[in-house]
Amino acid sequence: MWLIMAIMSAVFAGLTSVLAKCGIKKTDSDVATAIRTIVVLFFSWIMVFVVGSFTTIPQITAKSLIFLILSGLATGASWICYFKALSMGDVNKVVPIDKSSTILTVLLAIICFGETKNIAIKLICTAFLGLGIFLMVEKKENKNVTTDRKWMIYAVLSAVFAAATSILAKIGINGVESNLGTAIRTSVVLVMSWLIVVIKNKQKLVKISDKKELGFIGLSGLATGGSWLCYYYAIQNGDVSVVVPIDKMSIVITVLFSYIFFKEKLTKKATVGLALMVAATVAMAVLTK
Repeated sequence: MWLIMAIMSAVFAGLTSVLAKCGIKKTDSDVATAIRTIVVLFFSWIMVFVVGSFTTIPQITAKSLIFLILSGLATGASWICYFKALSMGDVNKVVPIDKSSTILTVLLAIICFGETKNIAIKLICTAFLGLGIFLMVEKKENKNVTTDRKWMIYAVLSAVFAAATSILAKIGINGVESNLGTAIRTSVVLVMSWLIVVIKNKQKLVKISDKKELGFIGLSGLATGGSWLCYYYAIQNGDVSVVVPIDKMSIVITVLFSYIFFKEKLTKKATVGLALMVAATVAMAVLTK
């Protein structure tokens, strides 16, 4: 079941990137992040009450709560950097860098959680993932995208924070129902994202945001909520070093839809890179079961 949930997480995550890109053409990325967090939070707490896990809130240990909060802070930082990068660069270039968090996560999972079973296979597959990511990032510039490389800095920071998120969440979600853990983390992200908006004095931009784009931001939030619920169930019940690479295969869906909606084509080199990423992930999922 956790393997199926990891795959579903990838599907929803792939839709998230495309829907978010549609929602930040004119809308400020910080405002968009804050608005979509409201949607994710609402969705998360609905699931908590549906499964009845709200009754277990008093049973959460101080350690779990602290790590869930830290994971939420890392998630918020990752989101802010990620959507800033998306607003500045090509989806097909930002997403591969963001997915490079897989490499750091796999290594940290081996070190922190002792997930050394089939370690040789995991390391070889991770190396191919890295090569695939490198080939995708080195694709030719899109003529319609600015040559400013600041987006890359934000994309790298997004990847670092995303890797920290997975490790912190694995520790925090121990003994906590996965839907409840997701809801707690999202509450932290909501506070953090709106603080950023207020600190930068961008709250007035909410009223003048394009209504159509707000619709896409809302849909992106729903997709994120679905992805998170599946993802944190998967890491709670499976190996982080296997779940994370599968989740990162959302890039396939992102590439497909970015071609359909944004006409962002891959070069031959980038296509080879994507193929390597897919092959490495499939091999890791199949050979390390």
